[in-house]
Amino acid sequence: MNEDVEPPSGYTSPPPGAPVRRLRFRLPDLPRVRQFAEDEARDAGMAEEAVGDFVIAVNEVATNAVTHGAEPATLRTWTASGDLVVEVHDEGSWKPGPMPGAVGGMGLWVARLLSSDLTLRVGNGGSTVIMRFPGKD
Repeated sequence: MNEDVEPPSGYTSPPPGAPVRRLRFRLPDLPRVRQFAEDEARDAGMAEEAVGDFVIAVNEVATNAVTHGAEPATLRTWTASGDLVVEVHDEGSWKPGPMPGAVGGMGLWVARLLSSDLTLRVGNGGSTVIMRFPGKD
């Protein structure tokens, strides 16, 4: 996992000309977020056996954004070099992860395990998680 504080503008963004899909959401919209993620995975040609893990990772990060961050949050997806990239952004401030012995608060840890790369950007502009997943099988 990469962690940046106050990264330069445009640090991680879609390649020029890449189509970007966007979804703004609040806590009650999480079922729609999961359906959006599933559709994006299939559209990107992700292996069918990987779609469930992808949806879990996106759901964990999206849930964090609207329960620990600030609503509404924004989800963006695009493809880069055959991979599916997901960005979840909220305007909240970063709070450290779970304490030893905690029974919750492990969403980013789960997302990191399920993605091929996870970058966390935090600063005055909010919190952004960028995940990368293999696209075409």
